[in-house]
Amino acid sequence: MSPSWRKPVGIGLILLLVTVWCIAVASFATAIGRWHWSAQAIFYAIAGTAWILPLKPLLRWMELGRWRDQAKQNPGGTDPPGF
Repeated sequence: MSPSWRKPVGIGLILLLVTVWCIAVASFATAIGRWHWSAQAIFYAIAGTAWILPLKPLLRWMELGRWRDQAKQNPGGTDPPGF
């Protein structure tokens, strides 16, 4: 079995996602710095975990080659022809 090309591409996409997310959140630092400390804590707690949401479909694609959960698309349990 040969290694899949999706894994290195997926790793690159994860690194790109984290980099873009960090730059986006850091670009708001000046404005957020004027907020009350508790509002800042809530914002950074949410921003610090929100980047994880797109990882599930990306990791599924890296492993299986499809973006969506097959069980949700096909609740009958049988795969359509060609899958």
